[in-house]
Amino acid sequence: MPLSIFPAGVGLKGTIPVVFRQGNATRTSMAWAGQPIRDVASQAGQYIQYGCGKGECGTCECMMNGKWVRPCVETVPANAMEKDELVLQIKAIKSKTTSSGTFFSIRSFFMGFWNNLLGMFGFVRWRKKASTNWDERKAYEDLVAQKTLERKLARQSAAAANNNGAAPGMA
Repeated sequence: MPLSIFPAGVGLKGTIPVVFRQGNATRTSMAWAGQPIRDVASQAGQYIQYGCGKGECGTCECMMNGKWVRPCVETVPANAMEKDELVLQIKAIKSKTTSSGTFFSIRSFFMGFWNNLLGMFGFVRWRKKASTNWDERKAYEDLVAQKTLERKLARQSAAAANNNGAAPGMA
């Protein structure tokens, strides 16, 4: 492929022609073997949606010469020089986010109110179970405290009995 079809100023260095296709749009650039595809895309002005940036989530996945790759971690292959060009088919972006210009909408306000109302009913509903659980735990702690006190008093009375029965000067 002749290099003259590439616009001036885009991908000034490299020996491998790279073509990015996304829907009907096509962008081209030049790259070196081993150069990260992420960098080649940015120098061509091609937007690729990334998630993790580590190749784990698959958000950026695209088709490169018939093979699915992840441009966030993939590099331009060395054997790309043997072919005329490296073609990457980028996934179409489903919808671009647009801001409504307001912090909240009427619908979000009512949905927030509804969620808070449901949460209050949930608190009331589960309060009785929580109260029963608390009473059981408190009764168990009182029982442990009572048994501990009984053992402490038993040890003290045994120690006092041993001291009273011992010979003078031995205690």
